[in-house]
Amino acid sequence: MATRIRLQRHGRKGRPIFTIVVADSRVKRDGKYIERLGQYNPNTNPATIELNFDSAVDWVMKGAQPSDTARAILRYKGVMMKKHLLDGVRKGAFDEAEAEKRFDAWMEDKANKINAKKEGLTKAEEEARAKALEAERAVNEARKASEVEAAAAEEAEAKAEETTEEAPAEEATEEKEG
Repeated sequence: MATRIRLQRHGRKGRPIFTIVVADSRVKRDGKYIERLGQYNPNTNPATIELNFDSAVDWVMKGAQPSDTARAILRYKGVMMKKHLLDGVRKGAFDEAEAEKRFDAWMEDKANKINAKKEGLTKAEEEARAKALEAERAVNEARKASEVEAAAAEEAEAKAEETTEEAPAEEATEEKEG
């Protein structure tokens, strides 16, 4: 029986969540499967991947062929690197302790890259938030300045009206006296 490691789609329209499974290659995409290996959620940034690592390595070593997307996920989580190192041990290139040492170094490097990406995302988000606040402050200051100008214009207009009203009233009193 030819087995494949592939994704089963779940979730609503536009918001997929995938289950990573081992299935017979002849079965439909969302049909019966042999074993559930994990879950992949591409809706988050970075994507959330839960994977039963040991079981995935076991299936890959047995010969299960991953689909393109499943291969990318397994590569991201280190399953393919572990398989590569175990093949080296099987061929006698190095011993198992050396393989574990190399794998741990690779995983540490990978974890550092992931953390750097997460920090970059949060930093970019904070910068965007700061720019938005600064733009809002500028708009508020412009609005206050225009309100002050409008109030000053109203006062000037009111004073102009008072002076024009006083002048005709003085002329009217002079004409009655005269």
